[in-house]
Amino acid sequence: MDGLQDGTKIDEGETQQQGSQGSGDQASKAKQVAGAEGGDAAGKARADYEAALKERDERIAALEGEIAEAAKTAESAERLRAEMDELRRQGEEQRVGFELQMAGARIVKAARALLADHDNDIEKLKEAEPWLFGVGTGAPAQAGATGLPNAGAATDEGATMRRWRGIAGLPDEKE
Repeated sequence: MDGLQDGTKIDEGETQQQGSQGSGDQASKAKQVAGAEGGDAAGKARADYEAALKERDERIAALEGEIAEAAKTAESAERLRAEMDELRRQGEEQRVGFELQMAGARIVKAARALLADHDNDIEKLKEAEPWLFGVGTGAPAQAGATGLPNAGAATDEGATMRRWRGIAGLPDEKE
């Protein structure tokens, strides 16, 4: 039983190292992406994202503490590890979504789906699929006539005058 606990302690130490390295990398990547964009909206988004990262990292640290306490029962330790893995997966999804938003993705869900085809590199995706990025570059406004006369419009000057006199409540002028 001591060998199992020792093995668990080693795994926990490795997990803590990996977790602390991963969160530092995520925060630095978020700062780089957000710093490139600039602006108040990007600063607010970066602050919100960093707060979410901090909250997630605190939860992971708390779960790691619970794992150490629950090492007596392998079942609870496994349940807590599964919950911690789920939190890490969600954190990674949020990081990718945030980076895509900061890169100017119009549809984050579609960009995320195509990202794997481009080695998970947002810049490669941006080059390969430019239609997916760019804020405010919507469809061009339509201009021009339909070729049909305007509804309710008179086709000659006399008819136009009669129409406006009728609207104004004036009697028709007979020439």
